[in-house]
Amino acid sequence: MISLTSNLFNTQKFSEIEILKTICFIGARGGSKGVPRKNIRLLNKKPLIAYAIESALESRLFNHVIVSTEDPEIAKISKKYGAEVPFKRPKNLASDSTGFADVMLHGIKQLRQLDYQFDVLVNRDCTVPFIRISDMKKAIDLLKNKKPNAVYGVYRQHFNPYFNMMEKDLSGFLRLCKKLKNRPKSRQEAPIVYQLNGLFVYDVAQFLKYKNPILPKSLPLEIPLECGHMIDTEIEFRLAEMMIKQKLIPS
Repeated sequence: MISLTSNLFNTQKFSEIEILKTICFIGARGGSKGVPRKNIRLLNKKPLIAYAIESALESRLFNHVIVSTEDPEIAKISKKYGAEVPFKRPKNLASDSTGFADVMLHGIKQLRQLDYQFDVLVNRDCTVPFIRISDMKKAIDLLKNKKPNAVYGVYRQHFNPYFNMMEKDLSGFLRLCKKLKNRPKSRQEAPIVYQLNGLFVYDVAQFLKYKNPILPKSLPLEIPLECGHMIDTEIEFRLAEMMIKQKLIPS
């Protein structure tokens, strides 16, 4: 088991005890459908997963950066960029129908059996490559200072269920997803809604209590839309390439 402890003691961002209790957890299965093999597809000449790994390591916020995968190629590339892959994820936890709660529960169990010590787990979605070090630090600080169950990275969503998002009713006709007594005249007047964007910071004890990725007492950390850009489709991959070339990602 490779430890990053020697590098971590050079930072004064957190106390020694706090650093040793925080890990970064990156889930990456091999069977992505929207963009085949997207987790290791090259984005500006670098595998997509490398962005999450490198920013987590560079931050020096974590004692360990862990990748959970069932795929040997993803495991090899993850190790090349400095992550630890201390266990292999079962294939039954790498299907389209697998919930991420099950992936995290399996990962936590495996890590504790291997004697990893942690009470804060930062889940980084590797399909969101532009999460900043400052975003991770602020989210961890918010969890430790306010003591919610979890902190989620979010941005304000302009698609709004109170104003411009609809669903079919039982008769097949369109209705607003959420109704108010008086429909807002503009999106700006509608209640604020947030888009989750691939940064989740958990109190591990609370996650194990509820066994659900969405916990009852959770706080938002707003980040720029560009930093929360998620790649699930080919067009979103192309947009990410353009954002890099045009230097559109906030520092």
